[in-house]
Amino acid sequence: MTIREHVQSFQSEIAGGNLAPQRAAEILTSLSALMGNILDEIQKREMEYNKFLLVCFDSEKKANRAKIVAEISPEYEAMRTAKNTLKVVEEMIRALKYLLRSLEEGYRQSGN
Repeated sequence: MTIREHVQSFQSEIAGGNLAPQRAAEILTSLSALMGNILDEIQKREMEYNKFLLVCFDSEKKANRAKIVAEISPEYEAMRTAKNTLKVVEEMIRALKYLLRSLEEGYRQSGN
């Protein structure tokens, strides 16, 4: 299972609602651990894209044309996918933290 597939699986589970606090904490921990892998993937994909961009600069001789050619490449798409995955994970982490804080506050207010 790829990193993106893991993230999509967690995303579906969170979107389904009725997430138990224990499960929310487990997903939060998993997403936090995945962030390191995502950052490594972004670094790898950026390097691949930059190498391809350099080739485009050398062959096109015009920066704007080279950039357009490079931005329709599979290397650019892979880099954008990795960056977008990071953004999704960051938002899910924020949402889970908010959920857990809300549940904790509700628990405190109930007198337990």
